[in-house]
This record gives sequence, structure tokens and C-alpha cells, in this order.
Amino acid sequence: MPILFLIVVIDLIGFGVIIPLLPFYGEYYQAAPATVGLLMATYSFAQFLAAPFWGRLSDRTGRRPVLLISLCGAALSYVWLGFADSLWMLFAARAMGGFMAGNISTAFAYVADVTTRENRARGMGVIGAAFGLGFIIGPAVGGLLAGPDPVNADFQRPAFAAAGFSFAALVLALFLLKESLSEETRKRLAQQPPRTRIQLFRQALSRPNVALLIGMSFLATFAFAGLEATFAMWSRRQFGWGPEQNGYLFAFVGLLGAIVQGRMVGGLVRRFGEARLIVQGAAALCTGVLLIPLASNLPLLVVAITIAAYGFSIISPSLNSLISLQVGDDEQGGVMGVTRSATTLARVLGPAWAGLLFSVLGKDWPYFGGAAVMAIVVVVCFRAIPQLEHPKPPPAA
Repeated sequence: MPILFLIVVIDLIGFGVIIPLLPFYGEYYQAAPATVGLLMATYSFAQFLAAPFWGRLSDRTGRRPVLLISLCGAALSYVWLGFADSLWMLFAARAMGGFMAGNISTAFAYVADVTTRENRARGMGVIGAAFGLGFIIGPAVGGLLAGPDPVNADFQRPAFAAAGFSFAALVLALFLLKESLSEETRKRLAQQPPRTRIQLFRQALSRPNVALLIGMSFLATFAFAGLEATFAMWSRRQFGWGPEQNGYLFAFVGLLGAIVQGRMVGGLVRRFGEARLIVQGAAALCTGVLLIPLASNLPLLVVAITIAAYGFSIISPSLNSLISLQVGDDEQGGVMGVTRSATTLARVLGPAWAGLLFSVLGKDWPYFGGAAVMAIVVVVCFRAIPQLEHPKPPPAA
């Protein structure tokens, strides 16, 4: 677990390096806000296509080989991004990176392998903390390397730095990471006939609780991804910020995520339970997103971002934990792959939708729309608490 944590941190630093950069990179090539939203969505669209495949492959061949392949592909995609000299190359490099992003769903499956049902929420929170740490260091590094000027930012150095971080994670995984899936389980799963994406989705969604939880994950990620995709463009117009200022703010969000998921989630789950914690997170995310367009100065913006980041930081591991508790041990990789597909689909549609609202209605509307989505999630989550508080997973096959 500590080695996996370190690998995910280093890999996510590389991913985080790019976050404050991409909107400016797109606008450098004259992309409209709606096109920038599509650029941000491209990575997640490719990840959506690949996630169930990587999840099932990790069930059959083990988690370690999938992590090695995907980390290598991620490093190459960042190199391509660094050499991009046109808008289509930006799209192509991000598509390649997204397709090779099987390391995320595999990491969650790895956690399910090495934790018990009683401490799974804490394990998911630890990986969530790795995300947070990656987003502390990554955006700050990316912002510093790109510079504060939104017009004359340096786009190559952050991309090559991201490639270096992914390569470092690959080396660590190659020499230090042990396989988490037993040989017996892999052999048993390898003898089972392969299932199509549709079959995987049908199997996962056939259980009412799993379908509901995946739907909640989709909507929460949809709203937060819209915030991430449009915030740099919003802050440029609202405050005149460039990549460096946005990098610091995203680093602050990462710090909050690391604190909440790494230190607070376990205690919060013991006190409230996953189901009630989901309601709390959805309400906080709704409030924070709504406050962002109302922020006319930095202190108000920090308050809004803090509330939103807290909400997303507690809702994500709680949902992942409850989903994993609904299924047997042999299905963890497949179901987590389907879950990751749903959230990555949300990261396709959320930025595209937010970018369209930005272009058509104005810079504040992605946040008003996101708050409305989260208000729906709050109502649905609250009504579903009784059926989610006592999950009864099926016996292992």
C-alpha cells in the first residue's frame, strides 16, 4: 500500500502539472471556450473507452502489468504534448494520454485487493489523498514552469516535466510494486469467458444500489469537472490570472483534498457512515460551486473553493467504498472499471457542457448549472440513505 500510494502521487503530480496549462494552451491556438471544454474532455473520453478494458485485464493478468503499461503510455503522451504545434496535436496527445490512463481504476482495484471491507473506506481515502498530494505539487510546478503571463506562457517545459514524473512512477512500479491479485484468483478469472463492455455495464447496473451509487458518482464528477475545465478561463476574465496563479489555486485544492481524504475521511465515516457522508459532501459541493461566480475578491473565492473542494473530497471515497461493498471480491476490478468509466464519461460531458454554457450564456453559468446538478444529487442521496446504510454484497463466485 505505501508503494502504491507513492506511485499514484508521482503519477498524479505529472497529471496535475498539465491542469492549469491546458485552457491557455488551447486559447493560444485560438480555441473558443466551447472548444477548450472539448479539449479538456478529450482525455476523459479516451479514458472512458479504455477503463473497463483495463479493469478486466487487471483481473485476468494482475494489477501490476496494467499499471506498468499505462504509466509508460502516459509518459509518451506527455512528450507528444510537449512537441504539439497545432490544436489537433493537442487533441491527439490528450486522447493518447486518456487511453493509457488505466492506472487509476487499477489502483482502486489494488486497494480493494489489499483491504478488508471494514477498512476499505480508509484505503480509498488514502488513494484519494494521493490524488490530493499530486494536485498540490503538480499544478504549482506546472504554473511555475509556464509562468504568470496568460499570453506568453511556456507550454513545453510543463509537458516534459509531466513526462518525467510519469517515467519516475514507472520505474518505481517496475522495481518495487508487488502484485496484489493472487495467482489462484487470476487463473479462475482467466477461465471465465470474456465479457463485453455492455455486459459489464449491465452486470454492474443490474443491482439497484450499484446503479444508484454510480449515478451519484457521475453527477458529482460532472459538476466538479465543469468547474475544473472552465475555471482558468473564468479567472482570466475575472481577475486577469495566468497559469501560475491558477496553479497555486489548484495546488490549494489539492492540499485540501489530501487533508480531508488522508486524515479525515476514516473518522467521518465512523461517525456518520458512508451514506450520510455522501449527502454532506453533495451539499457542500453544491454550495461551493454556487458561490464561485459570486466571488468578487480573492478571500471570497478561497471560501467558495474550500467548500467545494471539501465536498468533492468526501463524496468521492465514500461513493467508491459503498460501491465496492455491494459486490463480491472477484468482481472488484470490473465494477471499479465500470465506475471509473461512468466518472470519466462525466469528465467528458461536464467540461463540454460547461464550455458550451461559458460560450453561449457567459462565464458564470457553468457554476450556476453545476450547483443545480448538485442540488438534485443532494435530494436523491438524502432519500436513498435507508437503502444504502446496510449493503449486502453477493457471495464471491
